[in-house]
Amino acid sequence: MTAKRDFARLSSLTLTELKGVLAEAHALKADKSRGRTALLGKAVAIVMEKASTRTRISFEVGVAELGGIPVVVTTQGSQLGRGEPVKDTARVLAGYCQAIVYRTSTTARFDEMCLAKVPVVNALTDDAHPVQLLADLMTVEEVFRSRGELLDWSKLRCAFVGDGSSNMARSWIEAARLCGFTLALATPEGFDPPAHEVAEAGKHLVISRDPVAAVTGSHIVNTDVWTSMGQEEETAKRLAAFAGYTVNEALMHHASPSAVVLHCLPAHRGEEIDDDVMESSRSRIFDQAENRLHSQKALLAFLFTHASS
Repeated sequence: MTAKRDFARLSSLTLTELKGVLAEAHALKADKSRGRTALLGKAVAIVMEKASTRTRISFEVGVAELGGIPVVVTTQGSQLGRGEPVKDTARVLAGYCQAIVYRTSTTARFDEMCLAKVPVVNALTDDAHPVQLLADLMTVEEVFRSRGELLDWSKLRCAFVGDGSSNMARSWIEAARLCGFTLALATPEGFDPPAHEVAEAGKHLVISRDPVAAVTGSHIVNTDVWTSMGQEEETAKRLAAFAGYTVNEALMHHASPSAVVLHCLPAHRGEEIDDDVMESSRSRIFDQAENRLHSQKALLAFLFTHASS
């Protein structure tokens, strides 16, 4: 008998599995009719405890395009909003649905949801955003394919400019370790990722206080908001700390001539990134957003067909 597979972090997949999911994502994007019955008759609960545009819509549309039934559950519209334990909700949902997509705050809450007997997908926690990284890596591959270039992950240099303790930076660190590329992280003092994650990344992570040093020679330049959901009271402090960390044309001048820019959105234009870069020919931000749909479809199809022994 096989056991369900959860997707808690990017490294919930082996490198071989990750490459397979990304290959299927490209195939799904190229052929809109592909995979129409992959989730036929299966219901997927999409539990949103945090506000969402891309995550909610891409999963809702994706499940439907795979032939499944998307069931969106919000905090306000469920007993979660009245304090029902996550572990109780998990077991109830597993009685109705064949998978759960969960966007929440703490990893502890996500782990509780994993008590469900069906696959659970991490659609964002404070510590990680692995479904976003699937789309990001797909976009990187797409950039190289569009140029007719062979992507050698071991020779790729990516820069992340911003909050090194954020879920996005930490998921990029995990991606660097798994795929074998170099991540140059530019972050102010006091915003480093957890020490154990830095140690695990080893040679694949280079931390700097200088955005120019991080971006110099990079093929991919990535950033995210300086103030994430739940950190609004820290806005003034963060604006001061991240002064000089804006991804603008002056900073991009130091990147590889063919470098592209990524941002998971939503963006605070004029803070972590400016309008000129977002709207420039270097930007792949909206391709990246679209790729949430295709990469998550590939992930769901994988989880339903590759249960662990």
